Amino acid sequence: MKLVTFRTQASSSERHGILEGERIIDLEAGLRWLEKDQGRAADRAAVVERYGNGLLGFIEHAEQARPAADELQRRAREGKLPDAHDGAPIVRAASDVALLAPLPRPPSMRDGYAFRQHVETARRNRGVAMIPEFDLFPVFYFTNHQAVIGPGELRVLPKHLERLDFELEAAIVIGKRGRNVPAARADELIFGLTIMNDFSARDLQMEEMKLSLGPAKGKDFATALGPYLCTLDELTANTTRTDKGNVFDLGMRAFVNDVQVSTGNVKDMNWTFAQILERASYGVTLYPGDVIGSGTCGTGCFLELNGSKITKDQWLRPGDRMALEIDGLGRLEHTVVLDDGACAIG
Repeated sequence: MKLVTFRTQASSSERHGILEGERIIDLEAGLRWLEKDQGRAADRAAVVERYGNGLLGFIEHAEQARPAADELQRRAREGKLPDAHDGAPIVRAASDVALLAPLPRPPSMRDGYAFRQHVETARRNRGVAMIPEFDLFPVFYFTNHQAVIGPGELRVLPKHLERLDFELEAAIVIGKRGRNVPAARADELIFGLTIMNDFSARDLQMEEMKLSLGPAKGKDFATALGPYLCTLDELTANTTRTDKGNVFDLGMRAFVNDVQVSTGNVKDMNWTFAQILERASYGVTLYPGDVIGSGTCGTGCFLELNGSKITKDQWLRPGDRMALEIDGLGRLEHTVVLDDGACAIG
C-alpha cells in the first residue's frame, strides 16, 4: 500500500489517502462511507477515534485502520467504491492534488550512517583514513523533525547556498512502540519505507562540526520525505531475510536538471535497518511515526562526487531541479528557490 498526505486546490487542510495508480482514495471520506456501509457510526469524530487522525494516526491505529484500508483498496479495484460520500470525494485524480511529505511532522527523526562506500570515499577525499569505529556499531544523529518537506519547492537562504548539497537516502517509518529490541526482532517495528533527501549546507556544516557536536544549522533547514510511504508488504519480492535483519534490494538514483549523477542500492547498507533499530532502541522507546534514515548511499551527494572528480565543484543553485528515485518508493522531486528571509513571529 502506498500512503500519501496531500492538499487539494479547494482547501489548505492536510488529507491522507491511498495512491492507487493515477487515483487517490481519500481515507477519511472512504472510511466514513465504509463505516456507514457496515452499519456503524460514520461521523468524523467516530472515524477519527477508530482509525486515527492523519497518516500518523493511521499508523498508530494500524491494527484497525490497515484492514479497513485494504477493504477500501479491494473495493476500488473491483469498481465497487463510490466516487463520493455525503458530498465529499472518495476517489480523486492524483493530478488534482499537491502531495506533501507522507508524515509532515514525525514525532522524531534520526539519520544513520550505514553505507561504507560513502563514508570511506568522503574521508579519503579529505585525506583521512577510514575510521575503525564504523565497523563496531551503527551510528545516527537527530535532525529537525519540524523542518520536513514533501515534493515541490526547496526554499533556502543565502548561507544555505554556500555548497548546497543533496543526499540520496532511504528511510524507515516506525509502526510499533519498541524498547531494547534486538536486531533479530527489530524488523517487526517497521511500518514502511520512503525516500529521504537530507539536504545539507556544507559550509555551515563544516564550520559547526569543528566543535564536535555534529551537524545542526547545516542540516536543520529542510529534510524531504516522499512522495509516499510504502508498506513492507509491497516490497516482499525485494526483501531478503538475514540473521542481521531484512535486506532491501532497491535501486537508487539521483538526477540534477535531468542528468543522472548518482547510482546505488539500499541492499548495499553495511548496517541493516534492524541493526540501527537495535542501537536506537537501547534504553529508549521508539514510537509509531518515528523516522530513521539510512544515511547517504555511495555516490549519493555532491560532497563525495566533487571530491572524487566525478563532478567539478557542482552544488545546487536556485532554479535547479533535483530528483531522487528508489525502486518501489517512487520519485521525489524538488526545485531550489531562494527565500526572501522575512522575519516571521507567531
